Amino acid sequence: MTVTLASDLAAVIRPGVLRVDEVRAVERDGRLDAPLAEAEVRARTGPPAEREAVRAMYRRVGLDPTKRRPSSEALLRRVARGEALPRVNSLVDVCNWCSLELQLPYGLYDLDRVEGDVILRLGLPGEQYQGIRKDAIHVAGRLALADRLGPFGNPSSDSQRTMVTVETTRVLAVIFAPRDLAAEAVASALDLTSERIRAYAGGIERLRLVL
Repeated sequence: MTVTLASDLAAVIRPGVLRVDEVRAVERDGRLDAPLAEAEVRARTGPPAEREAVRAMYRRVGLDPTKRRPSSEALLRRVARGEALPRVNSLVDVCNWCSLELQLPYGLYDLDRVEGDVILRLGLPGEQYQGIRKDAIHVAGRLALADRLGPFGNPSSDSQRTMVTVETTRVLAVIFAPRDLAAEAVASALDLTSERIRAYAGGIERLRLVL
């Protein structure tokens, strides 16, 4: 499997890509309770700035980030309202933790449900996928990850087809970082993500890219 970036997005987005095999997710890992609670308190008392660069990334492809919010901003707004971070499973929980702290949108995908090579491109007219606990997500003209079967993820909402569950053993994590963010900063985000995934779900890192 390869992961590539469409040439017309080279000035818009600088994605970070991580593949980790032999992971073991559980529905709820009690070891995450304290660090997630601490992250929520920090987000409420000294909230990270909503990254203007992420919003600008949306605007560069013609999207209004106040109508289709980046997932990182949606997490921050949820926590700022006094709600807890959603608890899905240990792998998803770790990526939500990273996304909240770094204010970068994350995507997390079950590699056994991804078909062939992956490209980050703009969605084509009429393209859509079934969202996770949502109706169809239309991705025409939007940043979208796609495989041989079509699109399956974007910086706001991922697909039911490739969602990560407790049965997942191989994951692809994608950080949808704006091009304005330095490559070194994206690499640092990948360091943190890999460290936390392996700490709470085990696994062996197989691939790391800053595109």
